[in-house]
Amino acid sequence: MEKKKAVLHIKKEADFHYDEAIKALRTNIQFCGLNVRMIMITSTVPEEGKSNISLEIAASLAQIGKKVLLIDGDIRRSTFASKYHVDQMVPGLSQYLSGQCQLEEMICQTETDGMDIIFSGPYAPNPAELLEEPALDKLLLWCRENYDYVIVDTPPINSVIDGAVIAPKCDGVILVTASGAVSYKLVQKAKSQLDKTGCRILGVVLNKVDTGKGGYYYNKYGGYYKRYGGYYGKDQEGK
Repeated sequence: MEKKKAVLHIKKEADFHYDEAIKALRTNIQFCGLNVRMIMITSTVPEEGKSNISLEIAASLAQIGKKVLLIDGDIRRSTFASKYHVDQMVPGLSQYLSGQCQLEEMICQTETDGMDIIFSGPYAPNPAELLEEPALDKLLLWCRENYDYVIVDTPPINSVIDGAVIAPKCDGVILVTASGAVSYKLVQKAKSQLDKTGCRILGVVLNKVDTGKGGYYYNKYGGYYKRYGGYYGKDQEGK
């Protein structure tokens, strides 16, 4: 199958602490076991940096020789399309789920060897209903048969229901939360939402930690996420 090519055009500053933290996260994922191969990434609220974490985890796994697919499961408000340049029109997830394209038409090769991506496609007015379509189960089964790892980036779990629809289809979920940005109450709410899906919570990533103050994990990658809040609403109770 000939894949379309997507060229990443994000300029990322060298950050030793961030890179080491991503490697540590990659190692922890590997130690979760051979049966944990399809992993959902979500956050508590918008602007916490989950999409960048999804991208970095996928690339890091590919760099050690794994065959990885990154699925942009946010068909309400994607950020990936603005970060990639694609030299031709590429159908996305929303088009596949609504029967407008075939599965193989969505697969897009990135510049990272071993890493492919499926973009979200154009905005759909009924995203939760589309995610309930049998076509999604067919897609995920195909992914399991063709990739070592599948990373599924979804909208914030506290904002919309989409993540709760996708979670039961995955082997585990990683919750991203920004340091100092959300309350304990909101994190507990997100955990409760995920518990209800029955999907195993693999762990929590504390993102946007100020490493200059002695923190270890993930530095500042929040600039891409400002558009989320206005779209999903401003339900940030207790922030």
